[in-house]
Amino acid sequence: MELKAGDIVMLKSGGQPLTVADVKGDDVTCLWMGAEGDLFRETLPLAVLERLEEVDEDEDEDDDDEE
Repeated sequence: MELKAGDIVMLKSGGQPLTVADVKGDDVTCLWMGAEGDLFRETLPLAVLERLEEVDEDEDEDDDDEE
């Protein structure tokens, strides 16, 4: 899996979305906001991450209209 800065990922075990800040080999530095607005930064192995698919906002709005 190829990742680049700005990609949105999640731990394979679950949790909240993380933003990729940097990729160096198999090490991925991720950023995320905590519940109280604190900014966190952690370097994680590529093997524990999966990329989240981008959600098209127009599709999301169409789903709301159908309800």
